[in-house]
Amino acid sequence: MSVQAGESWSYSKFKFHGLSLSGIRTAIAMPELSLSFDVAQGYPYLLNLKQYFITHGHLDHAAGVPYIISQKAMNSQEPGKFYMPPSLVEPLDKIMKLWEQIEGHEYRYEFIPVKPDDEFQINGNTYVKVFPTTHRIESYGYTVFETVKKLKKEYVGLSQDEIIELRRKHINVNEVHEIPMVSFTGDTQIEFLDSRDWVKKSKILFLEATYLDERKTIDQARQWGHTHIDEIIPRLDEIESEQIVFIHASSRYSDKEALRLIREKVPQRLHNRVVLYPGR
Repeated sequence: MSVQAGESWSYSKFKFHGLSLSGIRTAIAMPELSLSFDVAQGYPYLLNLKQYFITHGHLDHAAGVPYIISQKAMNSQEPGKFYMPPSLVEPLDKIMKLWEQIEGHEYRYEFIPVKPDDEFQINGNTYVKVFPTTHRIESYGYTVFETVKKLKKEYVGLSQDEIIELRRKHINVNEVHEIPMVSFTGDTQIEFLDSRDWVKKSKILFLEATYLDERKTIDQARQWGHTHIDEIIPRLDEIESEQIVFIHASSRYSDKEALRLIREKVPQRLHNRVVLYPGR
């Protein structure tokens, strides 16, 4: 039930690299897809990616945007695409214009506003879809979907020659399945679980679990737009994800202490499905 700090974590065919610590840093990359969820302060493992999905504008999630843009310019890379809440586009553009004045350099960048249910293509069979979350400021989560062609049920069991013959007659023997593979919440209250039905069905769900013990109550967590583990535990059984990844633990907990608290609170039968993503 743990990931070693600073190392990549893999599940199935997916690899992740990053850190997440409340108020300090959150940026988790999927290198094979050349994308990241949030950018923290703009760490080296983010600089060569192509697409960045920003959940909201707090500094521990978005401060690295200008630095990534400058590094891409310095290394003659194509500008990255930054997807973000609409209310963040104008302020970040102003920040970039100020940095252009400071540095005497004109930058190229692309800030793309998102709204719930928007879809953005990553490659031929992969896209990212937006879902709403609930935080103190405008915020969104993101789901990586895969499209998979499968044989229609009525044709299962036919021989290869029979299927070829149907195709010769211009009969479509396949149907397309859209599978939610990875969902990422950013900062949010527990209500995100009810925002879209596919979120709980994602094979891997990264969800905020900022507070892990009685030092902060559920009401205090909600006041700041966060989620307490005591809100998550009663809902674990309705989450269908093969892996449930807790992120954004409060900096008051060491990774070791956070892991201990999670082990104590999560039912033993679910331990093999729960992961704590480190912040340090």
